[in-house]
Amino acid sequence: MSFTVLIVDDEPKICLTLRDILKRHGYDARFCVDPRHVAPALRSAPTDLLLIDVKMPGKDGIDLLRSVRAENPDIPVIMISGHATVDSVVTAMKYGALNFYAKPIDNRKLIAEIDRLAGTKAVQRPAAGGARIVTQDPAMLKVIELAKKAAPTNAAVIVTGESGTGKELVADLIHTHSARQKSPFIKINCAAIPEDLLESEMFGHERGAFTDATFQKQGMFERAGDGTIFLDEISDMSQKTQAKMLRVLQDGSFTRVGGSLALTAGCRIVTATNKDLQRLIDRGLFREDLYYRLSVVTLHLPPLRERGQDILLLADHFLQESNERYGKRIQGLSAQVHSLLLRHDWPGNVRELRNLIERAVIFCEDEVIESSVLPEQYQAMNQANGEPPLDIRYQTSAREVILEALRRSGGIKRKAAVMLKIDRKTLYRKMKQYNIGS
Repeated sequence: MSFTVLIVDDEPKICLTLRDILKRHGYDARFCVDPRHVAPALRSAPTDLLLIDVKMPGKDGIDLLRSVRAENPDIPVIMISGHATVDSVVTAMKYGALNFYAKPIDNRKLIAEIDRLAGTKAVQRPAAGGARIVTQDPAMLKVIELAKKAAPTNAAVIVTGESGTGKELVADLIHTHSARQKSPFIKINCAAIPEDLLESEMFGHERGAFTDATFQKQGMFERAGDGTIFLDEISDMSQKTQAKMLRVLQDGSFTRVGGSLALTAGCRIVTATNKDLQRLIDRGLFREDLYYRLSVVTLHLPPLRERGQDILLLADHFLQESNERYGKRIQGLSAQVHSLLLRHDWPGNVRELRNLIERAVIFCEDEVIESSVLPEQYQAMNQANGEPPLDIRYQTSAREVILEALRRSGGIKRKAAVMLKIDRKTLYRKMKQYNIGS
C-alpha cells in the first residue's frame, strides 16, 4: 500500500533532504515551498500525511494547519519548527496536529512515527451525520435539549464556543431532528475559503462573471434546496457577503455572482463562530442587523476544561472508536494517563482530545495506553498544571476501584458488590455514573 507525504517548508534544502529520506524508506514524497500551493496540491493527488513548517512567509504554518484540517479533516498533520515554543506547540495541538518536531529533526523518530501511521492507515472517517454527542455535563445536556427543541422550527440558529467544542455536531443534530433531515445538509467553513471565492461558493456564479468563470456554477444555496446550510466561522465573512446573506434572510432571495436573476432560497441556516460577535459589531466588522437575523436561537458550548467529568468519558469513547477504526483491542488508559488528561487544560477542546487518543491508539502495542505513547509535549505541559480538582480525582479513584473489583470478580457484579461492601443496585448506579460497560 502506497503512503504519500507532502512536505511544506519555505526552505528548499530542507524539503529536498526530507523528501530523499522518505523515499529511501519507501515512501512517496512531494513538497511545496509556498504554502499557497498546498490546497491545489491536495486536490491534485492523494495525500496521506502533511509535514508543515510553522514559520513561513505569506502564510503561517498554524494558519495553514487550520485551513487544511477544516477542508481535509482526515489527513494527519505533523508540525516542524526551528523556533518551537510552548505556545506554538499548544496551538498546533489545539488545531489537530498529531505531533510537533523541533529542528534539527530527529529523523529516526520521525520515520518511526510515519512507519506506524502507514502501518495503521485509517479508513475514511465517517461524516458527522448522525454522530452522537457524548456528554454527562449538565451545561452540554442543556444545549442538546435546546437544540432538539429548536430543530423542528425554521428559526435561524447560531452556535458559539471555542474551536473544537463540537459546534458542527450540534448543527448536525439540529438537521437530523428536523423535518429537513432527508434533504441535503451542506457545510462550509468561511475561514477556509479565500474571501474572493466565498461568495461564489455560497451563491454560485454566471459564466464570465470573473476571469476563471468558464461555466455557470450553482452555489450552496441552490444545492441545498429545502435542506440545511451550516456556515462555520461566520465571523470571517466579508462585509459584501454579509450584505447578500442579510438579503437571503430578509426576503429569501439571492443572485449568482455576475447575474441579475433573483433565485429563491428555501433552506434553513445554522451558523457558528468561535469569536465574540458583539465585539466585532462594536468595531464595525460584523453587521448588527445580520447578527440579529442569525441569532434567533443562540446555543453556547462550554469548553472542555469546564466539562471535567466529560474528559475521561470522551477519552473512553474515542478509545473504542479508534479501536474499531484501526482493528485494535486496547482495554483502557493507565492511571497516569488519566491524571495527565485531567491536568491538561485542553485549548483545542474535544477535537484535541480525540486527536490525542487516536494517535495513542495508533502507537500503543499493549493492552493499556501508557503515558510513554503520548507526545512528549503533553507530559511537559502537564507537569506545571498541578493536581486535578478534588471532585474529579474522587471520580477517577472511584471508577478505578470499581473496575478493579469487576476484574477480581471475573465480571460477576454480585461478587464485585460484596467486595466493595455495597448492594448491587448501588453498583449498577455507579457503573452507569462512571460510564463502565454493563
